[in-house]
Amino acid sequence: AVLWRRLLRKRWVLGVVLGLSLVYFISSTFKQEERMVRDRSLLQVQEHEQPIMWKVKFSSGNSSQLSNQCRNSVQGKLLITDELGYICERKDLLVNGCCNVHVPSTKLYSCDSCLPNGCCSIYEFCVSCCLQPSKQHLLERFLNRAAIAFQNLFMAVEDHFELCLAKCRTSSQSVQHENTYRDPIAKYCYGEYPPELLPV
Repeated sequence: AVLWRRLLRKRWVLGVVLGLSLVYFISSTFKQEERMVRDRSLLQVQEHEQPIMWKVKFSSGNSSQLSNQCRNSVQGKLLITDELGYICERKDLLVNGCCNVHVPSTKLYSCDSCLPNGCCSIYEFCVSCCLQPSKQHLLERFLNRAAIAFQNLFMAVEDHFELCLAKCRTSSQSVQHENTYRDPIAKYCYGEYPPELLPV
């Protein structure tokens, strides 16, 4: 113990210990930086090259059967769209959440208030139209071309119905100057592109 105390009092021993500590600190910092760069580049490669997993399941069947449970668009005061693509009046919604298909006013995959560009004036028609099986390719193209921010938003959806609910909600794509709708009438869009900008 006395020998160690004498040895540690010498300046050159303290210099060696300090030097080794400095070398260890610098090498650890470089290794950590290297690891961060490698992880970042791996993440970028995955983001740009890995296709988005498409999890659409189209169910078919008679939605008026009480054994079937349906999710629906919930928010409409007058109209509701269920996950099978039926749109009906709120009074014609069954206890299982599905539209009653035996009512003449109930429609399947209705695009009644929608324009050819995929923008609609009524949210429930937007969702119903978006749920058409033929729209799957359009939605896939949108997701594969979407900005990273939009991909992160839409990756949270589980299926075609949730994607249509999210896509038809008004978002920053539906407005210009952050306070005016691009198209004040057809503001709910499932299409690939936002509505045309209105002249200022």
